[in-house]
Amino acid sequence: MADRPFWSGQLKISLVSFGIQLYPAVNPRSGVTFHQIDRATGQRIRHRNVTSDEEPVENAEIVKGYEYSKGKYVVIEPEEIRRLRVPTRSVIEVQHFVAIEELPPALFEKPYFVVPDPRESPDAFAVVRKAMAQAGKVGLGEIAFGGREHLVAIAAPQKEKERGLMAYTLRYDEELRKAEDYFSQIAAASVDKKQLAMASDLIKAYTGPFQPEDFKDDYEAALRSLVEAKEKEMPLPLEEETPRTAKVVGLMDALRQSLREARAPQSARKKPPRSEKTPAAAKKGPVLVKPNRRKHRAA
Repeated sequence: MADRPFWSGQLKISLVSFGIQLYPAVNPRSGVTFHQIDRATGQRIRHRNVTSDEEPVENAEIVKGYEYSKGKYVVIEPEEIRRLRVPTRSVIEVQHFVAIEELPPALFEKPYFVVPDPRESPDAFAVVRKAMAQAGKVGLGEIAFGGREHLVAIAAPQKEKERGLMAYTLRYDEELRKAEDYFSQIAAASVDKKQLAMASDLIKAYTGPFQPEDFKDDYEAALRSLVEAKEKEMPLPLEEETPRTAKVVGLMDALRQSLREARAPQSARKKPPRSEKTPAAAKKGPVLVKPNRRKHRAA
């Protein structure tokens, strides 16, 4: 468990209230990060805080400002933001319960683990968690952190042995674009019954339990391989670009071939991991750029 909770406060349902703590349920990404580098010298580009007159400004002197007209700002001090009267900064008040199926997947943002405050008795937490699990409902409320207020859903985990709760920050409805603005442009199409039956069989053939460990970030792994190859001056693991050839395949033929592959033994149609593939093109990596002083042309 993390040393410090991400958020601490009260979970309130009518007159029932008890202390909770939230911990992020997602590991922070520690992937490949890039800096801006001067191609000619290999030196890192640095950015400074300056005014429009190129005058440097110390971090302690930077405050937030709202532009109410062109070039005119209302200055907001950090202490003023910290002392705003926002009840949801310390209390999540459940406004009502809904079935989780009523929440569109597009609303979900980030998951958090919810545990009882260790300084309080866990009885109220346990009773509410059990009641939510039996009802199969999630509680909706609001929580403030990170400089804004978030809609939040509180739910009991699917596994009974997991004695905590889950919190999911949700997007507000006005944050989502309207689907009809995009889907209304799709032309109506007729559906062939035989093709529909084969497509349904194809879906059934590929249906199985969700195994999260089967999915990896291949892009991250490819970036690491590229960085390592350049660092060690080895051939670069790049794919060779090949011109696309027009290959017309009818939908019925594609469905038949897909069904044949789907019904083959799992080992026969399982693709090897990306890291085991032989690069289509092997190019010698360039020598690492060593920092030098950039030469400026005379004016």
